[in-house]
Amino acid sequence: MDVWAEAAGMAGGLGEVVRIAPLWPAIVAAARGCVGTRFRPQGRVARVGLDCVGVVLIAARAAGVRALRVPAYTLGGEHDAALAAGLAAAGCRRVAAPKDGDVLVIAPSARQRHLAIVTPAGVVHAHAGLGRVVEGPRDGDWAVLSAWRLPGAR
Repeated sequence: MDVWAEAAGMAGGLGEVVRIAPLWPAIVAAARGCVGTRFRPQGRVARVGLDCVGVVLIAARAAGVRALRVPAYTLGGEHDAALAAGLAAAGCRRVAAPKDGDVLVIAPSARQRHLAIVTPAGVVHAHAGLGRVVEGPRDGDWAVLSAWRLPGAR
């Protein structure tokens, strides 16, 4: 759904209705631009090396989020509270029904947390096992713990 905003201060004191396009297509495009990048723990540079947090940081920049605070983390750790706090502090809001451009917090196993960006084809995420960022259907065995909408996505 598009967001409508009224711009004040026009001649004669009349406002003008301006259509502001949602950012989710740019978020998805930014995530897809990472596909093929090799997996690298703590990686933050597309075409050089990324982990799941790096993919989300690049996608978040497409939504204008520049100050997403990333807590210290390790592969295979549970970081639910820190993830939620960081996403909320960046202006993300938790959503019940994820849509394209949203961030998923996933549990591939009981004590592992992973992030992905929802796309029309499934998700974009850094796949450690394949050694690269991929797009495809979400693994049905992965529990979705939460979904977050980036500011301006819808």
